[in-house]
Amino acid sequence: MAVDRLERVNALLRREIGEALYHVFNGEIDLAAVTVTRVETARNLRNASVAISIFGHEAERGRILRAIADKHAALQSLINRDCHLKYTPRLRFMLDTSIEKGDHILALLATIPGTDVEAS
Repeated sequence: MAVDRLERVNALLRREIGEALYHVFNGEIDLAAVTVTRVETARNLRNASVAISIFGHEAERGRILRAIADKHAALQSLINRDCHLKYTPRLRFMLDTSIEKGDHILALLATIPGTDVEAS
């Protein structure tokens, strides 16, 4: 499978998973804090790792990630229905902390005198 096609499949899954989260969770968790940052699909389309970033709810990250994992079957069902692929990958969710790491680096750079970096 061409790399370009795999990138398009990853982008499609990322978009569809984001929409499926809103259909499955009706106010159960704060979805404003949840972002699907990255999807990495295996070349054979059998498995996909879904990186989820949870911003602003550091104490509740485990609970939110468990809630997403518990609703895995409903999410998988929506993805199977909406994505028209030869094989729909089996989804595995994991926590992505890269956004927090980037914010931390920006905060450190902001403390250096003479820099114009603003921490968010």
